[in-house]
Amino acid sequence: MIIAKFLHILGFTVWVGGMFFAHNALRPTAATVLEPPQRLTLLSGVFSKFFVWVWISVALILGSGLYMMALMGKPPLYVTLMSVIGIVMMLIFGHIFFAPYRRLLRAVAAQEWKAGGAAMATIRKLVGINLILGLVTIVIGTLGPLLQ
Repeated sequence: MIIAKFLHILGFTVWVGGMFFAHNALRPTAATVLEPPQRLTLLSGVFSKFFVWVWISVALILGSGLYMMALMGKPPLYVTLMSVIGIVMMLIFGHIFFAPYRRLLRAVAAQEWKAGGAAMATIRKLVGINLILGLVTIVIGTLGPLLQ
């Protein structure tokens, strides 16, 4: 159980921490100092590296979470709530990866900066939603046992 818990914490630390950094530091700074061609090229490159780590994190979180829930038998309500929110986050990430991120890559490759900006705006909103869900999940996981 301790190894599964470690992998779980490692996975959500990488994912939620990366979203926090990208959403609250990288993108706003890039928006103020770079023109759209440089900004969108930078962000698409950053995402191409970060999204590999998100996929690894999703696998770690899902695998370790299911394993720990199986060991619990009937998990407490807060654990069930964490798992539901986590699945929603994974579905949102899947949508980001397969829809607006793909549009961003195509737009950058074709140097269609307006289309790239639209794709980036969608990614930013969805990452913001996932970031909030991730932080709420951390609160639930940390404080949930107090409510049992």
